[in-house]
Amino acid sequence: MPLRPFAATLALLLCSPALAQAPASAPASLVLELNALQPAEAGCRVTFLATNRLGGQLDRAAVELALFDAAGTIDRIVTLDFKDLSADKTKVLQFELAGLQCDGLGRLLVNDITACEGAITPPTICLDALETSTRLDVDFGV
Repeated sequence: MPLRPFAATLALLLCSPALAQAPASAPASLVLELNALQPAEAGCRVTFLATNRLGGQLDRAAVELALFDAAGTIDRIVTLDFKDLSADKTKVLQFELAGLQCDGLGRLLVNDITACEGAITPPTICLDALETSTRLDVDFGV
């Protein structure tokens, strides 16, 4: 019997509005996933998934990438224009990189975000809140 008052008190506490808090919202992020590499006529087609979770429309986003070969030697630096990214929407983007062999690619490094324009502040949030991932055996990150 002594457990009943304890159980009733516990039930009241757990149902209390002070303890029943809404889950915290996810932090702002710009998510880039390296999704595919496919040989193309002129070189290599690189496919990304981009998700804007920054809390507002991005009118333009551009990413400077350093591309390394499998041995770790830099091949080139390119700037890819992701154009506009709607808030809370995932977008598929493909870029054909002339003269690049897909099977020779070892790493993609986000060197900088060269454009981060739109209804978000501060403009540095694109790099500060960047999250990267890859589905390939190629390193991708900051």
